[in-house]
Amino acid sequence: MVILGVDMTLFPSDRHCASWAGMCPGNNGSAGKRKSGKTRKGSQWLRAALAEAAWATSRARSYLGAQYHRLARRRGKKKALVAVAHSILVIAYHLLKEGTTYHDLGHDYFDQRDTARLQQRLIARLESLGLRVTVEPLPQAAQVDSLGIHFRDRL
Repeated sequence: MVILGVDMTLFPSDRHCASWAGMCPGNNGSAGKRKSGKTRKGSQWLRAALAEAAWATSRARSYLGAQYHRLARRRGKKKALVAVAHSILVIAYHLLKEGTTYHDLGHDYFDQRDTARLQQRLIARLESLGLRVTVEPLPQAAQVDSLGIHFRDRL
């Protein structure tokens, strides 16, 4: 982050910072049709460092790793990489500007955000395999936390 510096007053917002670094996707459209939106060149060293950090993060059990895998399924690995690199830059901007520490949302953030939709998707997937599914909630004492550890096992 030496290239970016620690004085974030140079950038009015995180969007300006991402644009300066060349980590914003282009916005090319006509008649409601979205065309190719390539990122501009920006700082090649900062882009390389962010890309390397995004590759490393994609293998971690964290919010950014979950974001990468979620986007890679739909958009492809390279576009997901650029999106995660952009997120890392935005996080760094806010950490430097506000002087706070990073709090990871967790690898299951997207699953916990809308559990009903996740449940419907998984049921539909099992039914597409030819299985009949009935769902009933677990008793409160047997529920599992985000790390896969039964609450009962901790007592």
